[in-house]
Amino acid sequence: MGKYIELQESIFSIFTTAGWISEGIKTYPSNFLATGTEGEFIRVNIVPSGGSVNGHSVSGILIIEIYTPANEGPKRSSEIADVLDKHFSMKSIATTAGITQLFASSMTPNGLDYANKSLVKSTVSLSFNHFRS
Repeated sequence: MGKYIELQESIFSIFTTAGWISEGIKTYPSNFLATGTEGEFIRVNIVPSGGSVNGHSVSGILIIEIYTPANEGPKRSSEIADVLDKHFSMKSIATTAGITQLFASSMTPNGLDYANKSLVKSTVSLSFNHFRS
């Protein structure tokens, strides 16, 4: 298995845990088109952007887009960002293929979603390093 698949499986494994599922936040991969989606959800983008300590490792940024209903204020987006911090910020995800280290998060309010004006988008970003065992 290659480093990019290992990285993807490592990060997506968090979304299959009982802890994440109990949060009740709809979660989709980056290629999900939000057309017609109502309510809140998140979209996960894994952006490998650099080398690491060897050819089997990779660094980059995890970008999670938070979508919440417009005209309801910023509180729910911040609550979801805090939930993401609980599961991702400063965590290490160990798998049989390696380990992914995630660092501190930052949150950016982005305003109305350009594709669906009934939603507001915020972005949570976390740097990562993925090392193959």
